[in-house]
Amino acid sequence: MMSAALLTGTPLAGRVAVVSGASSGMGAVTAERLAELGATVVVLARRKERLDGLVKNIEAAGGTALALAVDVTDRAADQVAARFGKADLVFNNAGVQLVSGIEELKVDEWQRQIDLNISGLMHVIAAFLPHLTDSAAQGKPADLINTSSIAATRILEKFSIYSGTKAYISHLTRLLRVELGRKMVRVATIEPGMVDTELPDHVTDPDASQLMADLIHDIDVLQSADIAETVAFMAAVPRHVNLTEITILPTAQAI
Repeated sequence: MMSAALLTGTPLAGRVAVVSGASSGMGAVTAERLAELGATVVVLARRKERLDGLVKNIEAAGGTALALAVDVTDRAADQVAARFGKADLVFNNAGVQLVSGIEELKVDEWQRQIDLNISGLMHVIAAFLPHLTDSAAQGKPADLINTSSIAATRILEKFSIYSGTKAYISHLTRLLRVELGRKMVRVATIEPGMVDTELPDHVTDPDASQLMADLIHDIDVLQSADIAETVAFMAAVPRHVNLTEITILPTAQAI
C-alpha cells in the first residue's frame, strides 16, 4: 500500500494542536503526524498509559508533546496555555460506536454515545474555543476539526443512535462556521467511511459486526494514516481557505 504521507517539511511549525480521543486509532496517528509536520501536540484521552506511550513515540521522533488524561474540562485548556500558549488547532475526535436495534432499548448504550460523541465534543469546544478565537484575532490560523462519520448521512439499520450523534456533529459544524468563520476561525468536519481502527471492536450486535468485518476483509479500507494526512492538509492550507466538510471513503466502499 502506498504511504499516506504527502505533505513535506514542517508546514505546521509554530502551531499548538490539541487532539482528543488520542489514545488509539485515528487520534493517535493524527497526533504523531501533526508533530512530524512541526506542531506541538497535546493529547487528550482517558487512558493515561496509552497517552504516555504516544508522547514517548512523538518525543523519540524529535517532536514535542504533552499528555493530559482527562474527561475534558476547562482545566485542560489552562494547562495547555501555561505550558505552550494558546491552542490554534483542535482535532475534536473522541467518540464511541455502539450499535443495536432500537427496540432492544439499550438505554445505557444510547447514553454512553450521547455522553461522549455529543457532550464530550461540546466540552472540548467549550474549553478551547477561547484559545481559537484569540489565535485568529492575532492573525494566526485557527482550526476546529470535528470527527463525524459517513453514518451522519447514510441510513444504516441499527446505527440509529450513533448516526444521530454524528448527524448532530456534522450539522453543528455547519452552524458554527457561520458564527466563527467571520472571526477567521475555520470550522470543519471530517466524515470517514470504514477505517481500520478499534472502533468496531466495541460493537456487540452480530449483524453490524459482520458488516464491518466483511468490509475490512473484502475491500481496501481506510487507514488511520489516511485520516491523519487529511486533517494535516486541512490545517496546512492558507488561513483564508476552509475545507469545511470532507467525506473520505474507501474507493470500493458502496455504502
